[in-house]
Amino acid sequence: MKVNFTHEITLRVRYSETDQMGYCYYGRYADYFEVGRVETMRKLGISYKKLEDEGIMLPVTELSIQYHRPVYYDNELAIRTTITELSGARITFEYAITHEGKTTTTGKTTLVFVNSQGMKPIAVPEKISELLRPHSKEI
Repeated sequence: MKVNFTHEITLRVRYSETDQMGYCYYGRYADYFEVGRVETMRKLGISYKKLEDEGIMLPVTELSIQYHRPVYYDNELAIRTTITELSGARITFEYAITHEGKTTTTGKTTLVFVNSQGMKPIAVPEKISELLRPHSKEI
């Protein structure tokens, strides 16, 4: 199912997230994506904690990042996260990070729903499909 559910949050680059050159360290962007992803799911009404309590885990199976321009300590970033697809056991998120209206970073992650007991893929939980159905392009 193609989906278009978007949520945006802001955060500031902390000093500890910068490298010796003063840039935000490239590895931190995966952390920023995770913050965006968790808060997008929360906005939808889905808690990662509750999923885990129900025996469902969501490991990342794919991560891609494109760096367009650097950001620096104390820059305020807008992280726009969009859930774009539910398919089988997978959920896909796309990200755009901006600073002062300019795109700095884009990316994508794919996660797989798995049963925490055996770590085997499971179908997207029906409650998640139901929450995203109003935002789908294919009903």
